[in-house]
Amino acid sequence: MKETLYRETLMQRAPKLAALPQQVLFDDIWQSAVLSARERSLLPLATLTALRRVAQMPWPIDFARRNGLTHEELIESFTHLAFFAGWPAAVTALSYLEENS
Repeated sequence: MKETLYRETLMQRAPKLAALPQQVLFDDIWQSAVLSARERSLLPLATLTALRRVAQMPWPIDFARRNGLTHEELIESFTHLAFFAGWPAAVTALSYLEENS
């Protein structure tokens, strides 16, 4: 199994690739007042679930919690996603939620 590149390991291996989301996403787009941090936190979880990019789940789950989403709200979100992203995708995403409790 290949190693998942988290923010820290990505910074070591590809500093520019790691810096781009910080500059564009978090320092610019994320700062818009149109959506709350809680709402913004749900979008990556939904997208990663739908695209089955679950290896990237731990960081957005942690970030969602830091932005005020409770464990129950995250479970409810993944349950809701089962009907839009597919049952297997939602169940797999939930397994990452349980690992990072």
